[in-house]
Amino acid sequence: MAQVNDLSRSLTAFDPISTLVVVVEMSKASWLVSGAVPGVERQPLKKLEPDATALLRLIERWRNEAVRAGRPISRIALAYEAGRDGFWLARWLIARGIEAHVIHSASVAVSRERKRAKTDRLDAAMLMRVFLGWLRGERGHCGMVAIPTMEEEDARRPGRERESLVNERSRITNRMKSALARLGVRGFKPHLRKAPERLAGLRTAEGTGLPMNIIEEFRRDMARLALVREQISSIEKTRAERLERAPDTGPHAMVRLLARVIGIGIETADMLVREILSRKLRDRRAVARYAGLTGSPDESGLKRREKGLAKAGNARVRRGLIQLAWRFLVFQKDSALARWYRTRTEGPSGARKTTMIVALARKLLIALWRLVTTGEVPDGVKLRPAL
Repeated sequence: MAQVNDLSRSLTAFDPISTLVVVVEMSKASWLVSGAVPGVERQPLKKLEPDATALLRLIERWRNEAVRAGRPISRIALAYEAGRDGFWLARWLIARGIEAHVIHSASVAVSRERKRAKTDRLDAAMLMRVFLGWLRGERGHCGMVAIPTMEEEDARRPGRERESLVNERSRITNRMKSALARLGVRGFKPHLRKAPERLAGLRTAEGTGLPMNIIEEFRRDMARLALVREQISSIEKTRAERLERAPDTGPHAMVRLLARVIGIGIETADMLVREILSRKLRDRRAVARYAGLTGSPDESGLKRREKGLAKAGNARVRRGLIQLAWRFLVFQKDSALARWYRTRTEGPSGARKTTMIVALARKLLIALWRLVTTGEVPDGVKLRPAL
């Protein structure tokens, strides 16, 4: 299998004489653009309104300055830091023939002073320094983020919206239960569909009915709850229809394959494929690191300790995998992974289950990654019949 570029360094030879290098420090109100123009001794710095067309005009002006200085430009490389503006600017520039990159914010080393100076000008200079090191092919300066297509970004929206709606459903339900607990009411389930009809019959611990304002508040909350349920159902129905229309194309084939594993449903399979398994990751270490399931050792001299999970990756994937690992132990008891877990946690000298479940989640993620990329079924894992 061909080696995947992990974007930790540039694989293209860097010629500073014919390359115009540009970095953009982006904020909501303005963009500060810094350039390294061949043939021009000064390093130009220009503040612009957040306007891509104005940025393109500025790049063209700097290109003309380099040509007048006797340095024709054959390559324009631009970078900005990942943030609220996402990837639209990178896609827009690439479509216009400019080599655009998005710098991973956490990959840039910063000063550890307690009160370090931080301005847009200093940040632009720092971005230029690390970007030049990356262009030279040197590791350790910064890492780049893979730029997704519009379709890839859009495909993640339904799963993320559903997660937000499920959290909203839990928030509304918990708030109603808390209000009832303050009145001494136990056992009432406000999330049931017939709950609004039973509000009038509820009695507090003091033997009285619910106060009028509480009843009105609950009716509004239950109306919101019904709307949230309807929206969740709509998302799930739309996703199922798309899977039926194109079952064997792109990520849909991965989703259907994962959903064949007993213990993994369509929702979990879709989340894993959209968030991590459909990405072009270098190897199993890169897969585990993207999910934030790698350790963070603290070693200096004689000191050796582990600070726990790095948690530097995708939090959605990490949460889903921890839940899936517990579920996996129930539905795949005879698999090699489940036996591996039991061997290390059983008995008085066994490790803590909550610690080992993270290790199981990491192994399970790598096994599922191999399943969807190479077709290798994990040892002892039971599959549902193919549809």
